[in-house]
Amino acid sequence: MKTLYTVLITLGALVLLTLLYIYSGIFDPSAITPHSSLTKWMINKTKHVSVERRIKSIDVPDLSDTALIQTGFMHYNEMCVVCHSAPGIKSTEIAKGLYPHAPHIYKFAKWLNPKETFWAIKNGYKMTGMPAFGPTHDDQKIWAMTAFITQKLGNMTPEEYKSWQEKYKDNDEDE
Repeated sequence: MKTLYTVLITLGALVLLTLLYIYSGIFDPSAITPHSSLTKWMINKTKHVSVERRIKSIDVPDLSDTALIQTGFMHYNEMCVVCHSAPGIKSTEIAKGLYPHAPHIYKFAKWLNPKETFWAIKNGYKMTGMPAFGPTHDDQKIWAMTAFITQKLGNMTPEEYKSWQEKYKDNDEDE
């Protein structure tokens, strides 16, 4: 019985401390102030473990299809480049104001897991600025973006990216 009281008192104290923290106003919600190392670790660990659990049942289609990659480019160039940039593309003012900062995916795209990339595009990430495209895009379009990111983006030169922008700019209206 003494152990039960100790557990209840400990839980009560944790709840009280949590409420004191919440109502104290100590937390700085500004996008200018970075998280502490502990907070970053907790967020990243929770995110990675949670995503790993959710991607197990995803079946990856053939991502080497050229047409799929081209469609993915058009969507990436229209919606993703503003935050994630691309080879030869400078960060926008929007991207510079995000916290956490949106990663420059092209720098490590060739090492990305297609399942995780698909999941991230489809579901987004809470409190990061990464929107969920699942409500507005079907899985085929999300796989197209995944194909472009994981199969092509990481190997593109600035000149090649610019060339693709010119080549596919007229097709943007068709999508």
